[in-house]
Amino acid sequence: MGLDAGQSENARSWARFVATCLVGGVVVAVGIGVGVSMLGSDRGGPHLLPLPIRWRRKKNRPVRVYMDGCFDMMHYGHCNALRQARALGDQLVVGVVSDAEIIVNKGPPVTPLNERMIMVKAVKWVDEVIPDAPYAITEEFMKKLFDEYDIDYIIHGDDPCVLPDGTDAYALAKKAGRYKQIKRTEGVSSTDIVGRMLLCVRERSVNENRNHSSLQRQFSHGHGQKLEDGGSGSGTRVSHFLPTSRRIVQFSNGKGPQSDARIIYIDGAFDLFHAGHVEILRVARELGDFLLVGIHTDQTVSANRGAHRPIMNLHERSLSVLGCRYVDEVIIGAPWEITKDVITTFNISLVVHGTVAENNNFEKETGNPYEVPISMGIFKVLASPLDITTSTIIRRIVSNHEAYQKRNDKKAASEQKYYEGKSYVTGD
Repeated sequence: MGLDAGQSENARSWARFVATCLVGGVVVAVGIGVGVSMLGSDRGGPHLLPLPIRWRRKKNRPVRVYMDGCFDMMHYGHCNALRQARALGDQLVVGVVSDAEIIVNKGPPVTPLNERMIMVKAVKWVDEVIPDAPYAITEEFMKKLFDEYDIDYIIHGDDPCVLPDGTDAYALAKKAGRYKQIKRTEGVSSTDIVGRMLLCVRERSVNENRNHSSLQRQFSHGHGQKLEDGGSGSGTRVSHFLPTSRRIVQFSNGKGPQSDARIIYIDGAFDLFHAGHVEILRVARELGDFLLVGIHTDQTVSANRGAHRPIMNLHERSLSVLGCRYVDEVIIGAPWEITKDVITTFNISLVVHGTVAENNNFEKETGNPYEVPISMGIFKVLASPLDITTSTIIRRIVSNHEAYQKRNDKKAASEQKYYEGKSYVTGD
């Protein structure tokens, strides 16, 4: 009798405790992430049983976030996405989609995997890179990310990433509760840049004029400034992007050189920032303590490279260079000629130039822009690791423009299918 009474009292005490918790708005064991269940024990009283434990990040280790992408013709919009992703954790791991996966899901890439890997590894906010990542986050790959790479969250922009069948490529990550979203950088895309390149070569051939005009309208999505029929072609400026001071600060290192630093200076257009640019910057940085990069104005580039250049405007080119881990500072709108005043003002120790460039006849021309540093004995020509120029990238696009037109059609169709599906799901 005493035992039964004791058990009954225990049950009443437990009921009062649970009621108090419910009234007070307390969720039992939330602090330790364990659910509870009230069951009768063999002794007649309730006891706690753990329910399935939800995922919890391990304490005392960095928050690791993952972001993937094709990163084809990498631009400042990609860099800004990686910067935002890195801000959501302590370490950023980036998956670069394989050429084969891009061909199946989007069409042929402009830049092959090895070049895209160079570009992504050079972004200052990237800690680790995974080559040949799948285009869609499969269950198997997601498990690999969580178990082998210790990834806490998978990141993507707020623009849709759809598979050929119209489904969301990140559906599994969202379902697992391990997905976070960042804001897409408006005003730039690889598709838009392709349109600019096609526009830049539009007047090279009268016979090709209609094709390039049609492609430009398709690729630029209405963001471009169209040429008037019969125009001179000098108004091919497509982008009107202007950065805020905040965006420049976000991309900048915010640190100047030490008083005794060996400052290396390299200048150029750095148009369609590519793997060739990255590699020459890496080599230049190894020669000193601080790499200062001069970015020529749009007017200077047009005067020396042709009326249809640059493809990217000064501010876009500056952000792309600033996003590179080998670069410490840039001069936005650097002069064509490197004067004694420039060298003294920035305390430049060595001026360098690569062997692979759009114009390497500077020594034969009147008004050699490097005449002063050459006379001072502080000029050096560096062997360029890669034989790639901006013209190389443009030729790839123009020579295969039909394939890129199909690629854009496929992207538009996939996105339309995705939005139709979303409308159907949310319509009821």
